[in-house]
Amino acid sequence: MICSVRQSVTKTINGSDFFLRERSPAQPLQRSSLFFPALQKPQRFAVSVSKPLHVSSVENLSLKGPRDSVICEAYEAADSSRPVEQEAKSEAAKKVKIGVYFATWWALNVVFNIYNKKVLNVYPYPWLTSTLSLACGSLMMLISWATRIAEAPKTDFEFWKTLFPVAVAHTIGHVAATVSMSKVAVSFTHIIKSGEPAFSVLVSRFLLGESFPVPVYLSLIPIIGGCALAAVTELNFNMIGFMGAMISNLAFVFRNIFSKKGMKGKSVSGMNYYACLSLLSLLILTPFAIAVEGPQMWAAGWQTTMSQIGPQFVWWLAAQSVFYHLYNQVSYMSLDQISPLTFSIGNTMKRISVIVSSIIIFHTPVQPINALGAAIAILGTFLYSQAKQ
Repeated sequence: MICSVRQSVTKTINGSDFFLRERSPAQPLQRSSLFFPALQKPQRFAVSVSKPLHVSSVENLSLKGPRDSVICEAYEAADSSRPVEQEAKSEAAKKVKIGVYFATWWALNVVFNIYNKKVLNVYPYPWLTSTLSLACGSLMMLISWATRIAEAPKTDFEFWKTLFPVAVAHTIGHVAATVSMSKVAVSFTHIIKSGEPAFSVLVSRFLLGESFPVPVYLSLIPIIGGCALAAVTELNFNMIGFMGAMISNLAFVFRNIFSKKGMKGKSVSGMNYYACLSLLSLLILTPFAIAVEGPQMWAAGWQTTMSQIGPQFVWWLAAQSVFYHLYNQVSYMSLDQISPLTFSIGNTMKRISVIVSSIIIFHTPVQPINALGAAIAILGTFLYSQAKQ
């Protein structure tokens, strides 16, 4: 807003949008004034506005008429409303983006669990399938970096050093969960895995010395009670499957602890962080998978499965590997956009979607008391996420 008000000897008000000339009723306009305006007698004051944008108000300007002032409305009100509108649009776009993240995360996780269980039902080699899942994701990211579809992360030795304990815990948790799913129903594995908050509190309290509010401890009661009720009433209970889910819970708790402590200040996006985690976990897991199961067992099982299922099994195996990487990648990407509380709530809803969908697709027999235990455990997980924040 540019405005100049000055006292001068000219009697006109000049502007880019208006022209006012005052005439004195007692003194007629002389012809010489038309050609030589500079020869006119000076008045007491005048206003000259040179290319004004706007004048909010000009007080005490007498123009020989009934008006004592000239008041002009500014456009500031309209301009100030623009940031508010832009902020509202930005907030709405962010909510839509988070919704898309959640919907994609849940859908990919459901599809992975379905194909993972189909593979393990006919090809019960969880160490190999776990390795293939990591290998597929690592290959996808390497291709993305090589073709510059995704920007490669800038890492150093210190980054990989801090990532190593995270990768160890991630590898153990991944294999343990896969072993569990090879022995029991998908729904039962996820019911037991909903007890992860209890492990998180216990480890943080007794190993790290952290303290929590009373509501957090109280929320563990329905979690532990619900998981225990579901385990006791499970029709197809298997100790290896149960212990696999429990070990997975413990491993993922340590993964989160190591990740929070070691990755502070590291400028790596969620997508690239998980890609690096997959690469390192693949290197850790491969020799153990060969030692535990081995190529001979894999080859024999492959021939048997192909003779029973046919080429369709290859699609199941590929889908299981691809969707495992995609759902984990989306979950890590969503961490860049949402708060830990929102993520915890989304993770709880994800387990519900997986449990319900797996029961429907695989026709898993569920007793009412078993369903009640699952509902109590999931409700406890939700209460924990609220109390924790």
